[in-house]
Amino acid sequence: MEALAKVKHIRVTPMKARRVVNLIRGKQATEALAILKFAPQAASEPIYKLVHSAMANAKVKADAANIMFDEDDLIVSAAFVDEGTTLKRFMPRAQGRAFRILKRTSHITIVVSTPDELAAKAGAQKARTK
Repeated sequence: MEALAKVKHIRVTPMKARRVVNLIRGKQATEALAILKFAPQAASEPIYKLVHSAMANAKVKADAANIMFDEDDLIVSAAFVDEGTTLKRFMPRAQGRAFRILKRTSHITIVVSTPDELAAKAGAQKARTK
């Protein structure tokens, strides 16, 4: 079972969001939630909500397919941050000048999957490379 959750145009710079996403990549989803809950970075709150949403998406997907599901089996198989649109603002400075301020946004994607799904993917990639 593989489930995806995305958030777009979140007002966190991609560099700061990547620091938090790197903490949880490859971990169990419940462990990732615990890490994010106590991470001091501001980007950890929206990423916490996103991981929780991905877990809920997996539960809905499993219920629709009538598959046995356990939240403790889920692993954060992929997590990445892309750069979103940049809001351009101006700040007045001395002697009538204006400096540009770039307010960056991020697109964050989290993919959770079960270990057997990961093994099947790895086996498929191994077969493709031979």
